[in-house]
Amino acid sequence: MRREYSIAGNIKLKRTRDSVQTALQMAIDDLVRIPKIPDNGLVIFAGIDPDSGEQIHMLFEPPDPVPIFFYRTDKWFHIEFLEPMIEESEVYGIIIIERDQATLALLKPSGFVILDEIEDYIPGKHSKGGQSQRRFDRIIEQMVEDFYKKVGERANREFLPYLEEKKLKGILVGGPGYSKIDFLKGEYMDYRLRSLVIGEPIDVSYQGEAGVRELLEKAKEFLKGHKYVEGLKALEEFKYHLAKDDGLALYGRKEIEEALEMGAVEKLILLEEVEDADKLASKASEKGAEVIYLSESIPEGMWIRKVFNGAVAILRYRID
Repeated sequence: MRREYSIAGNIKLKRTRDSVQTALQMAIDDLVRIPKIPDNGLVIFAGIDPDSGEQIHMLFEPPDPVPIFFYRTDKWFHIEFLEPMIEESEVYGIIIIERDQATLALLKPSGFVILDEIEDYIPGKHSKGGQSQRRFDRIIEQMVEDFYKKVGERANREFLPYLEEKKLKGILVGGPGYSKIDFLKGEYMDYRLRSLVIGEPIDVSYQGEAGVRELLEKAKEFLKGHKYVEGLKALEEFKYHLAKDDGLALYGRKEIEEALEMGAVEKLILLEEVEDADKLASKASEKGAEVIYLSESIPEGMWIRKVFNGAVAILRYRID
């Protein structure tokens, strides 16, 4: 921030230079009072109201982790990174479980968040046979049941608040083998959460982030209309046309704007954080194109940013 303060000294217009440096100094003054960055990151807004001259500065921890750094001097505060965090009208719980591991996650419009990864040591089968075998098997069964109870209690703690706020739309359960079925049959979760389980348990090979992505890929039919899932489906369609080289995948800001003017765009896939996103979205809606937003906080969004500068389109027909 001090480097930016020094660079701002080169701004020729005095009023703009003073405003930018004042805002940066407010941000610096706030930052020096923070002993460490909070777990979810830090948001700082600082500026001067052009009408009243009032100094405005806010510093807070966002409700969800922000995995990006974004600094911008502009005429307004950029809140596009925060808006998806409060769009919780469609929240789904995710549980991936096996006999000694589990992942709990939450699917929001902006993407998914890993809530917890639980692991316990449960030994394999005893090989000696006889009464020792049966006793050991009972011990293992009890250990597995205790683990399921722990996962169920954790799921209750994480998901029930969303249910009580009428935001939880469903729960997806997955995992390898029969553990996911045993978990549901054992009634380890609150009965209200069990009633929200969608479809049959889904076969998933992995835990953690990889497992959640695999589960969401296999659960697309259950999640039709969800912002995050629909965004990924549209991106897969764009990749298909790109690989096929059939002329229906379009990128480049100038090319997209020209295609929008022609009414040739069927779907506009746009990063919420991209500059002039509202302008592009407005033009797309005016021309009858579907606008699909992705967040830069997910890997697919980062790919769109790095490779295509934040915007791609699927065309209705080929254009020169």
